[in-house]
Amino acid sequence: MKQILAQLLSGKPGPGAASVPAARENLALVAVLFGLVVLFSAISDRFLTGATFASIAYQLPELGLLTLAMLIPILSGGLNLAVTFSANISGLVLAWVLMWGGGADAGLTALIPAIILALVSGAVIGWVLGAVVAYTGAHPILASLAMMIFLRGLGEFLTRGGSVSGFPPEVTWLGQGNVMGIPVPLVIFALCVGIWALILTRTRLGFAIYQLGSNLEATRYSGINTRWALTMVYVLSGIMCAVAGIVMASRFNSVRVGHGEAYLLITVLACFLGRVDPFGGFGRVAPVILALVILQVIGSGLNLLGTNQHLATALWGGILISVMVMRFIWGRVAGRMR
Repeated sequence: MKQILAQLLSGKPGPGAASVPAARENLALVAVLFGLVVLFSAISDRFLTGATFASIAYQLPELGLLTLAMLIPILSGGLNLAVTFSANISGLVLAWVLMWGGGADAGLTALIPAIILALVSGAVIGWVLGAVVAYTGAHPILASLAMMIFLRGLGEFLTRGGSVSGFPPEVTWLGQGNVMGIPVPLVIFALCVGIWALILTRTRLGFAIYQLGSNLEATRYSGINTRWALTMVYVLSGIMCAVAGIVMASRFNSVRVGHGEAYLLITVLACFLGRVDPFGGFGRVAPVILALVILQVIGSGLNLLGTNQHLATALWGGILISVMVMRFIWGRVAGRMR
């Protein structure tokens, strides 16, 4: 029992004990979610309403997609600080192709190439970032920070600080429509969650991603092409950023450099709350999604209470600091129990 508890608190998988801690950490997150729902319901009678949950269902996917884009780099021992601006550039590519195809009157003949080119642009951004990290040995934080600055400046230059808007109904349906009462963005997010879980648990690349985060040098000596694997980490991240950019453009019916900029902190926070090791090598998709729902519930609850946006941002930072402190404390406790 001591070994299992120590593994749970440290966030590292122990031999023969992976399934028990996984179930316990998911149960703990569900308990926190339930407690928050009860708390906000007691404070505000507007919380447990269809309007609130519809708002969460439409807002969660864009943040969730960016969190998935952040998850794989962290698992590999890196970070992608350019997720939001990668999404915006891909959204701009979508918008420009649609404008070239007729703007609000563009049909499927323009929409399909626009989506494909948006996804390609995300993959190219990820490939460039991944190649820099893999082949030059640059630290992922420094490389992705440079990419973030480059994409922001490029986007501002090309749009002159303005926005591109006026999309056909098929595009707005992707961000605002529903299928059998389920929001389309939520369906897209659910599909992406399934794909990410499949990649991480059922493919050689997923195995390589965990190995990269555990020990890069040992992974290289084991025969895995670490440069290819690292590059693919950021290509996948870039593609997911592009999906987020498409959903964001569809939801707002416009694209502007800076959309979702505040999401960067929350994507990192969701990963850490979801028990992803900040040094890489350990983490699962399901706890991250639960953590994401918790953060969205907190955000919606604070909005209903009329909390100042700046105070809410400060709260996210405070939660992140608290998570790091608690991880340190639990790590010390777990070490004494061994």
